[in-house]
Amino acid sequence: MPKNPLAEVFGFPVDNMSAEAVNHRKNRLCPFHNSSGPNCTKYSVQNPLGVCSIFQGNNLVITCPVRFRQNYSILSDAGKFFFGDKRFIALTEVRLSDKIGKSAGNIDIVLAVIDDKKTVVDFGAIEVQAVYISGNISNGFQNYIRNPEQNYDVEWPVKNYPKPDYLSSSRKRLAPQLIFKGGILHQWGKKTAVVVHRGFFEQLPALETASEHDADIAWMIYDLKRDKLTNTYQLNLSNILFTKFETAISRITTPETGDIRSFTATLEKRIKSGKLFGTPPSSPVEPVVEPIEI
Repeated sequence: MPKNPLAEVFGFPVDNMSAEAVNHRKNRLCPFHNSSGPNCTKYSVQNPLGVCSIFQGNNLVITCPVRFRQNYSILSDAGKFFFGDKRFIALTEVRLSDKIGKSAGNIDIVLAVIDDKKTVVDFGAIEVQAVYISGNISNGFQNYIRNPEQNYDVEWPVKNYPKPDYLSSSRKRLAPQLIFKGGILHQWGKKTAVVVHRGFFEQLPALETASEHDADIAWMIYDLKRDKLTNTYQLNLSNILFTKFETAISRITTPETGDIRSFTATLEKRIKSGKLFGTPPSSPVEPVVEPIEI
């Protein structure tokens, strides 16, 4: 089991010391087709937090949505679901608005079929969901990037050890995205492909499947496999599951009900102790990446 959570930094395994990997780390490059250009821009343009994936035990977890763009395989996989064998073009970060013009957010990727006059004949939407991290990842990243050869396997302290936060990723991010953006697309009769890592999908509640023909949503599930020859991780399509829109949203947003007696016991304990006022939850803060010299 890895003692260091960092799996990939700026597109390469942390123990890859090839000239290509060194060049990507030195110049903070993204090999996965970042929409903003050749550089990684995660959290910061000038000093990005270039962590693409981390270890959870012996498993990998994709923590950057751009990581899913390797080889653009998600485009061809989604295109088959949307249009069959028809040719399409891809547009990234497309604004979606509701009836009164209020923004419902940006669609990560839109695939569109056009005719000879560049008129849109059909389209479908791709939503990419990486996993949020709880704990501290930026300090370890800074330590690694200062001296990768020496620090790639440095053991991290248990306190604030980075780990995937699947609950926040699904209920606070993915579910609202599907409700608002997916709801508009569904009313238009357009399909959505949701791109997730296998570990993320396994944490979701079991979804009722449908046939590909009847489905509104395709859950495109990927994992990473190490290529020993190139010493890189390759994005691999693990599975595709098809669901109806309403049943999927209902299942994801409906919590499994616990025992009411346990909640009542908590109330009684607080009342008897006199501790009526609890500590409010803290707001999530994106990691602060300090300037570094390479």
